[in-house]
Amino acid sequence: MLSLPKLLVIALVLGAIYYFFFRTPKPKPDQNNTTKKNQDKIEDAMSECPSCGTFVSVDDSFIKNGQYFCSKNCMNDSKK
Repeated sequence: MLSLPKLLVIALVLGAIYYFFFRTPKPKPDQNNTTKKNQDKIEDAMSECPSCGTFVSVDDSFIKNGQYFCSKNCMNDSKK
């Protein structure tokens, strides 16, 4: 039969083997934050309205002939 100290040593060795070889490393929080910040920068692209000069988010703008307008009024005024 194995004595208590031998069981503890075996348990420690098995735990160390698992810790160093089989556990999955956790992602570093800095990597996830950096990726999210880069995505926010891409999503917040701004463009200047050619009619009135107001800067508007590309997501909220109206597109006509490859130009980004801040409103339908500016888009219609560009015809003149």
